[in-house]
Amino acid sequence: MTSLPKTMKALRYDKPLSYAVVEVPLPFIRDNDVLIKVKACGVCGTDLHIHEGEFIAKFPLIPGHETVGVVAAIGKDVKDFKIGERVCADNSELCKECFYCRRGQLLLCEKFEAHGVTMDGGFAEYCAYPAGKVFRIHNLSDIDATLIEPASCAAHGLEKIAPKFGSSVLMFGAGPTGLCLAQLLRLNGASNVVVAAPGGLKLELAKKLGAADVYVELSRSNPQAQFDQIKQDNPYGFDIVVEATGSSKILEDSIHYVRRGGKLVVYGVYSDSARVSWPPSKIFGDEITIIGSFSETYMFPATIDYLDSGKVKVEGIVNKTYKLEQWGECLEAMRNKTAIKAAIVFD
Repeated sequence: MTSLPKTMKALRYDKPLSYAVVEVPLPFIRDNDVLIKVKACGVCGTDLHIHEGEFIAKFPLIPGHETVGVVAAIGKDVKDFKIGERVCADNSELCKECFYCRRGQLLLCEKFEAHGVTMDGGFAEYCAYPAGKVFRIHNLSDIDATLIEPASCAAHGLEKIAPKFGSSVLMFGAGPTGLCLAQLLRLNGASNVVVAAPGGLKLELAKKLGAADVYVELSRSNPQAQFDQIKQDNPYGFDIVVEATGSSKILEDSIHYVRRGGKLVVYGVYSDSARVSWPPSKIFGDEITIIGSFSETYMFPATIDYLDSGKVKVEGIVNKTYKLEQWGECLEAMRNKTAIKAAIVFD
């Protein structure tokens, strides 16, 4: 503890749209906490919503919820970690006492807190997490390990979908978590996965990773012809349709690709003002199940096994890295989609 600095550099928002790189005190270490010296922290679409003051963000805030680093210090009650071990962190903290926690639905915790969203996160030189939320990594690079948190969200989505053996899947979008979910579906029951996305970096990476069986390149200006072709090639639709773009327009239309008795997965991150309109008679008559998948709890161990073993491939998903001082550039790269996924890195 004595060798640690007293302050650290961090990216801090005092309110939406207003941020600066500042010097702040090191996080307070509770008795069961592990202090992580951050090596890399992933940037995802949620961070753009947080920048705008959406999602469930609370300010002032140090963002960053995909933290990877090494153990720098431990609280007095921590027994299982040693200084210098490579680790990643689950960003959620749950009360375990509210109405939902008592029913075993921890993800719906009424006092749900998340590092980088409602409490300080990993866009800083150090971040403290409960020891039970810290996990060792071995084979993944620091950069690729930032995919563990989003891939854990995909693993939670997989559990909610519970695909039957031999399922057919249509996924709209080829973003980082979508690519992880597509691979997990292929490994866990899906016999045919179709990824439909605009041509460009993400779709090319999807092909390189082998995320799907079929790839449909959607025209950015007029994708209707490709949409019609999907319907023509799959007249009965799909057992599972995943909307992973965050576009309410695509989500609204996605229901028309769902096979009778199938499932529609609301998987993208949408603006608070987004709305969709679905014919209830179709949901009723076709017995369509609509599934929301928000975050994850307790999925890190299985996800690390999939990624660390190489069964789910993530190399190349993070194609841009930035220092804290380059946060403005990072935001712009995320907005204009030159970044498939970005990460903030530290020396």
